[in-house]
Amino acid sequence: MSTTAVTPITTEDAELLVATARRAAEEAGVTVSVTVLDAGGHLLAFRRDDRAVLISGETSTRKAYTALQLNAPTADLVDAVQPGGLFHTLPTALDRPLLFIAGGVPVHRDGRLIGAIGVGGGAPEQDHGFATAAVKALA
Repeated sequence: MSTTAVTPITTEDAELLVATARRAAEEAGVTVSVTVLDAGGHLLAFRRDDRAVLISGETSTRKAYTALQLNAPTADLVDAVQPGGLFHTLPTALDRPLLFIAGGVPVHRDGRLIGAIGVGGGAPEQDHGFATAAVKALA
């Protein structure tokens, strides 16, 4: 059985993700914080604009962490945490609490998870759009 090596997310990739998400947000007139994590959940890049709401930095990090841990966009997970949803009773004994608000998107390369981006500061739908635009730019 052979395995194919996948190039991990790099600092350059992370910087491109941050720059693209930030540019998309600026074009929409929104101030955001952006966090990029590698596949191990380590912080690769982070940017918080001084005009952003202070909590947006923690929000972007938790969105990225949630997308990474569950390998799914956080926008797709919102219903799963509602009563009767798949993750309604998900334990919160992880390294940091998960955040089920749109704006976290996993990053894949060659079909494998290599990291995640989280955007916070705008409306959830906007944050999701900014994060998605950034991931598309990396492809």
